[in-house]
Amino acid sequence: MIDIIGLSGSLRGGSLNTALLRAAAGLMPAQARLVPHSLHGIPLYDGDLEAAEGIPTAVAALKDAIAAADGLLLVTPEYNNSMPGVFKNAIDWLSRPSSDIALVFGGRPVGLVGASPGGFGTILAQDAWLPVLRTLGAQLWTGGRLMVSRAGGVFGPDGTLADAAVEKQLRGYLEGFVAFVEARRG
Repeated sequence: MIDIIGLSGSLRGGSLNTALLRAAAGLMPAQARLVPHSLHGIPLYDGDLEAAEGIPTAVAALKDAIAAADGLLLVTPEYNNSMPGVFKNAIDWLSRPSSDIALVFGGRPVGLVGASPGGFGTILAQDAWLPVLRTLGAQLWTGGRLMVSRAGGVFGPDGTLADAAVEKQLRGYLEGFVAFVEARRG
């Protein structure tokens, strides 16, 4: 079984990206599973806090989960034409101490998708992640892209995926990403 950790870059209860993450978990190919994790409980990065108290429990647990997984799926909103601060903050914590970068990110297959109520999807947020993921040594899957635009109309009132075309795109994206992860496992 291929294990992939999924992270939504939003803390909002009704987040379109968290809904996309839940939909992805339900559409995984048979040989893989996607386990959603939350950014809740991760404090703002503060070097003084790290020096005084070490890595927060929520960060340590997420680092362990990612390190044990075969891949990582980032589901990013787009805020002000870039990545959300809360999401970048979590990645900054996950890269601490710097000696753990290789354990958490080094060579790890990463997929990047996102949903936005706007008409351009999350293209600018996804592009903003590229230098960060490169710096961390992650292996970004570039065989497909998924940027769900006008996402407010893609999900039903209960947050489930209600658009057959987007479901097909998501399923195809996941199949490609899982194949990429599987190839990296050897």
